[in-house]
Amino acid sequence: SFTICDPGDYIPSDHPIRDVKKFVDGILKDMSAQFDAMYSDIGRKSVPPEALLKSCILIALYSVRSERQFCEQLNYNMLFRWFIDMNFGDTPFDASVFAKNKKRLLESGVANEFFAKVRDAGTVAGLMSSDHFTVDGTLIEAWASLKSFRPKDESDDDRDKPDDPGNPTVNFHKEKRSNQTHRSTTDPDALLARKGKGKEAKLSYAAHALMENRNGLIVDFRVSQATGTAERDEAIDMIRDHKKRGARVKTVGADKGYDVRSFVDDVRGEGVTPHIAAKKSRGAIDDRTTRHAAYAISQRCRKRVEEIFGWMKSIGGFRRTRYRGTERTDFMGLLVATTYNVIRITK
Repeated sequence: SFTICDPGDYIPSDHPIRDVKKFVDGILKDMSAQFDAMYSDIGRKSVPPEALLKSCILIALYSVRSERQFCEQLNYNMLFRWFIDMNFGDTPFDASVFAKNKKRLLESGVANEFFAKVRDAGTVAGLMSSDHFTVDGTLIEAWASLKSFRPKDESDDDRDKPDDPGNPTVNFHKEKRSNQTHRSTTDPDALLARKGKGKEAKLSYAAHALMENRNGLIVDFRVSQATGTAERDEAIDMIRDHKKRGARVKTVGADKGYDVRSFVDDVRGEGVTPHIAAKKSRGAIDDRTTRHAAYAISQRCRKRVEEIFGWMKSIGGFRRTRYRGTERTDFMGLLVATTYNVIRITK
C-alpha cells in the first residue's frame, strides 16, 4: 500500500512545541518582506532566512551542540523537519551552506529585528511591565584557549617552536599576564576575566540583560568585552535605549556589584529609582531607598534574572560561545535570548 503522511502527523497534538511554532510562524510572517530582500534566486540553493531562524530556535531549545549535528539530525528527526516546514522528501541542509548563510542574518541585522518582534508581542499581550526592571550581567567563556594569550609585542619569530603544533606545551609559571600586556591570538576581542575573588581567570565575554519584573522577560540583551566596568556601562545604555522605545522605567533592581556611586548617580540622572542591593559599607544605597516596600519587592523579583542566564547556559548552549569576535558572539546570544522569550510567552 502507498501512504502519504506529513512529519507533523507524528507530533502529539498537545506537544508544547506546537504553540511555539504557531507563535514563531506569526512573527516571521510579519518579517517576510525583509526575508525576500535577503534571499537570492540565483546561484547555489541557499537556506531560507525563515528556516535559519527557526533552526537557531531548535538548536537552543534542544541543546544541540553544533550546527553540523543539527544538520545531521534533520535526516531522522521528524520534529525538527516539521518545525522548519520540511517534508520527508526534502534534502537536509548542508552544514557548510548552513553556516555560510547564517552570516546573512548577522550582516542584515535580522536577529535584532526578530528579538524586537518577539518582545513587542509580549508587550501587546500585556505580559511585560513598562515600569519596573532588573539589570544583571554574566561571563561567557570565549572560544579561545589560555595558551593563545600571548604578549602583544611578541612576533612570530619570538615564539618558541612548539613541541606539538596541535597542542603545544606552554609554561606560564611566574609570568605576569594582563589584558594590558597580553592578547589572545585566537580571539583578540576576548579578555581575561574572573567571576570573583579566588576564582580562576578565563578568556571571556560579558553578557548583559535588562529584564522586566512582571514575568521575567528579556527586554534587551547584548554582549560586550569583559572590562571591569562593562556591566554598569551597558546597564545604563540599555535603560536609556528602552526609555527611547517608550517605556517609563520607574525602578531598576540589581545586585551589590552595581552599588557604585557613579552608577547610582547615572540611574537617578535618568529619572529612575535604583533598587540595588546595598553593600554593608561604602555603598551608595542608603535608608532613603531601602525603607520603602517597593524596594523589597524589587529585591525578590530581581532574582529571576538568574533564571535567564541559567537557562541560556545550561539549555541554550551559551555557557561558552561557539563564535569568535564580539559581534558574532552577540548575534548568537541574541538568538538564544529570543528563544527564552518565546518559551516564556507561549507558556
